[in-house]
Amino acid sequence: MINKFLQLVEDSSLKNENTPQFEVGDTVDVHCRIVEGEKERVQVFAGTVIMKRGRGVNETFTVRRIVNNEGVERIFPLHSPYINKVVARRSGQTRRAKLFYLRDRVGKSTRLAEDRKPSKREVAAAAELAASKQPELVGAGV
Repeated sequence: MINKFLQLVEDSSLKNENTPQFEVGDTVDVHCRIVEGEKERVQVFAGTVIMKRGRGVNETFTVRRIVNNEGVERIFPLHSPYINKVVARRSGQTRRAKLFYLRDRVGKSTRLAEDRKPSKREVAAAAELAASKQPELVGAGV
């Protein structure tokens, strides 16, 4: 249980309006702000989310990618002001909350099966098909 005064302070630091929606196993692009002296730029770190942990301000996620045949992991605070946005490019199908087993894998075995969600067009077509197969019950005396 968290103290209500601490909760008020934490709520002011959260990114409520644009919290990114992604899960463990998704391939994401993390747009991070990099400050180099006087200059500032945005760098994209693309990889697979292998872990999410924490709650509130302390929530973090770990992204893993392969660079020059070497695994690179980076831990990002979800509500950091240095994170501009997180874009989920591909949704991976997983049965675990932590994907540490990917650290031991190389090459094609690091790929996860895609968790395909139906598009809006497919959902609309399915709803239209279901509506057309429904018998009319109005005035049937049921």
